[in-house]
Amino acid sequence: MPKYMVSSTYSPGSWARMMRMPDDRAQVASELSGSVGGSLDALYWKVSARCTVTLVDLPDSHAATALAAVLTHTGAYEKVEVEEILTQEQFTAVLELAESISPVFRVPGQAVLE
Repeated sequence: MPKYMVSSTYSPGSWARMMRMPDDRAQVASELSGSVGGSLDALYWKVSARCTVTLVDLPDSHAATALAAVLTHTGAYEKVEVEEILTQEQFTAVLELAESISPVFRVPGQAVLE
């Protein structure tokens, strides 16, 4: 299952509510990722900001996009970024694929270079 990194910055209002009544945001993230067939791997808090970095396993990019839509539409966050992340083995396979298809690509104006 693909792994995604969700970086999110809470709004000042959300931060103020959490200070008044802390709750388990990892549990919320686990329930949300589970609702689209995924699972929570880890949730980390950035010390210097109102941010979290969450690692989740999700079935596909549709699930990742839906998750991002839920996070952004409430106004609870100022910023949400969702990125698929790769293991070293997956990245090596990407590099090998890129090398194999690179002869197909021509840069703009290639004839001038030849």
